Amino acid sequence: MLKEKILEKLKTILHPEYKQDILSLGMLERYTESDTEIKILLRSKKVHDPVANTIRKLAEMAVSEIVRDSKKIEIEFVGKEKPAEVFENNLSQVKHIIAIASGKGGVGKSTVAANLAVSLATQGLKIGLLDADIYGPSIPKMFGLETYQPMMEKRGSKDYIVPAQKHGIILNSIGFFFDPSQALIWRGPMATSAIKNLLFDTLWGELDFLLIDMPPGTNDIHLTLVQSVGLSGAVVVTTPQMVAVADAIKGINMFTNKQIEVPVIGIVENMSWFSPPELPDKKYYVFGKGGGENLAKQMNVPLLGHIPVVEEICAGGDSGVPAVLHLNSAVSVEVQSMTKSFLIEFERISKIHQPKKVEIHNQ
Repeated sequence: MLKEKILEKLKTILHPEYKQDILSLGMLERYTESDTEIKILLRSKKVHDPVANTIRKLAEMAVSEIVRDSKKIEIEFVGKEKPAEVFENNLSQVKHIIAIASGKGGVGKSTVAANLAVSLATQGLKIGLLDADIYGPSIPKMFGLETYQPMMEKRGSKDYIVPAQKHGIILNSIGFFFDPSQALIWRGPMATSAIKNLLFDTLWGELDFLLIDMPPGTNDIHLTLVQSVGLSGAVVVTTPQMVAVADAIKGINMFTNKQIEVPVIGIVENMSWFSPPELPDKKYYVFGKGGGENLAKQMNVPLLGHIPVVEEICAGGDSGVPAVLHLNSAVSVEVQSMTKSFLIEFERISKIHQPKKVEIHNQ
């Protein structure tokens, strides 16, 4: 048989590096024969074999001695296939994940998340911020990234989202993927799936903290988060108003529930007072006074700080420059103080809390 004769001839070709014939080395990957041609595919044991061309020519000569001009000969010698790139978990380089939450909407949770993130970054920490407020994403506006359109990058066999970068922060938001003027009419499963995609399919890189700006309330997204990743802690945002404090209690109770047990690092009271530009030292407690302090005492949770209602906060949220970057302003001083308290409390909690994914069992 012609095939047996050809294979015997190929056995006479030695690979100079391995000192064995190419068939014994398993380099013959495919042999096909028709009435008019013979095709042979040889594959090296290396990705790049310096003697590939030499061996291919020797194989052509060997087969030609048997076939002569009766059939067309086509011999291909290719390198070893590259192994599929193994891409480790995209959160593997994220040291700590922190939820920024509130019991109700409208308390300035995103404002606190944005300013805390930037304040931490100004201290040399590597910070990421995920806007998980699926129905009302504010982070693109607060960082001046309304027109940002994420690119995709392949790692291994999977495509990952390339996040935005602004003010030293790595950012991703559902707002990057939809027209901000359009309402997202999604049921719970769609919303939770979107959040998991943003969390797990973003190239976060190496981070000291990944802050997650949560949607208000206590719902499916919160449960999905604690079931998907190990949270290092949570920060709960409230205003001085009793109605906001009442809902903040629910938020704290959710995190400290026995089935969840995520430590609350502290409370931030937003809109603590109003100071007009012409009277910066004057404080008007338009939303009440002492709500944050009373909440902290009632829930035995530290009060990390107060954020006033001042022009820089409003202007910063609209201009894409968080107020903490106005370094000489009163609000920047308050945010920096809050950040210092956050780091102190986090260090204390991190010594006694081991982040873990939780299992929720319906009663």
